[in-house]
Amino acid sequence: MDVMGSAGGRGAHWRGLLKRNWLLIATVVSVLLGICLGTVVREYANLSSLDKQYFGFPGEILMRMLKLVILPLIVSSMITGVAALDSEVSGRIGLYAVIYYFSTTIIAVILGIILVMTIRPGVTQTSEHINRTGTPPNVTTVDTLLDLVRNMFPENLVQACFQQRPEVLLSSQNITKDHKITGTYVDGANILGLLVFCIVFGLVIGKMGEKGQILLEFFDALNEATMRLIQIIMCYMPVGILFLIAAKIVEVEDWEIFKKMGLYMVTVLSGLAIHATICLPLLFFLVVRKNPYTFTLGMAQALVTALMISSSSATLPVTFRCAEENNRIDKRITRFVLPVGATINMDGTALYEAVAAIFIAQMNDYSLDMGQIVTISITATVASIGAAGVPNAGLVTMVIVLTAVGLPANDVTLIMAVDWLLDRFRTMINVLGDAYGAGIIQKLSKRELKRMDLTSDADATDPFALEATSDDEECEKKSYVNGGFTVDKSDAISFTETSQF
Repeated sequence: MDVMGSAGGRGAHWRGLLKRNWLLIATVVSVLLGICLGTVVREYANLSSLDKQYFGFPGEILMRMLKLVILPLIVSSMITGVAALDSEVSGRIGLYAVIYYFSTTIIAVILGIILVMTIRPGVTQTSEHINRTGTPPNVTTVDTLLDLVRNMFPENLVQACFQQRPEVLLSSQNITKDHKITGTYVDGANILGLLVFCIVFGLVIGKMGEKGQILLEFFDALNEATMRLIQIIMCYMPVGILFLIAAKIVEVEDWEIFKKMGLYMVTVLSGLAIHATICLPLLFFLVVRKNPYTFTLGMAQALVTALMISSSSATLPVTFRCAEENNRIDKRITRFVLPVGATINMDGTALYEAVAAIFIAQMNDYSLDMGQIVTISITATVASIGAAGVPNAGLVTMVIVLTAVGLPANDVTLIMAVDWLLDRFRTMINVLGDAYGAGIIQKLSKRELKRMDLTSDADATDPFALEATSDDEECEKKSYVNGGFTVDKSDAISFTETSQF
């Protein structure tokens, strides 16, 4: 009987494990099947360009569905997250987030520089032996940074939902006193501008008290509905990822480029691996004092999704779900930290840009002094903040790093052929860094969150319920009759003359 009982217990344990992690298992299986399917189709089927588009159609549907929920998710989560915190707590959490983002980004840049200076992947290569792919973006460092600030303050909120201003077009190549700059808007939501608006709007709602309650309830309900919609999308994710990865394998035309760029790719991937398995976990352990690899396992679904779709913004819905459900991070932290992190925290991108810049310098036999290396580290850090959370956004900011130290911007085309693969791994590291940041900031803000739970009149089970307030006089003493006693906010209890005792 004991043997049968233990066998039944083990069976129930495995069934429970499969039930909890079926989506992760299905996603991993779909990745493996996608690689096999793509290899077979590439080997035995001669698909035209139109056939390749048809073949990748299920994967395109997944990307469109994930992008569909980005806007309502970010707007609702940021507004409810900020409104649930008072200005002092939100300011402190914001300070923690900024310190964490800059610290990890600088660590990633330094790590990348150390690796590329040690391995020296560009010494054995010359630019003449590598085929160029695409054309470099026509951007300048100063104007790109100015556009970053412009995007923070969109002139039209509706336009910011589907367009942004990521670059400037120069009216002529000669810089004169009559030189003019023409700004252009391109497709793509201005997430940075929406974040700034939502933070300010959430703070305003939090200060409105009872008048802002209806707005807060609306955005809280919108967030809940969006998360339920995400659960439906997640059921389709294994199918979409299967065809997404298979279609990408079929589309690649030149596999020989991976042999030529092998040492460069090893340098980037080694840096990303060290940052993900040593630097970030060590920082997490020192602050939180918990097993960081258990935390990473809880984010596995988001990491696999980021690896496949190569967009930290599109992965955001899955990141929310993993952080809140698997790692039990407070919703007040995730709703505030994760959208900001997906926009400005780009550890993988910063490391990649530092390695790529020095790699291009080595190929051109261009010696870098210490001042130029410091310049690369600074510009890679700043440029990664301005990189959009979409595929291949790092190539635009890569031009900033190259021009900052006098390297030819056209050489960015040398690394475009392998960028699609490296972009997936650095996006995964970006998402992991965001998740670790949420866990660390929750630990640092634990005292403030507990104080809010104790001092607020809101229901502890609903952290987004605001305290109902009215006039100042009513706020000072708001009482009600409880049997024969009057209870006010100062917890003073007095017997009333109107008692029925």
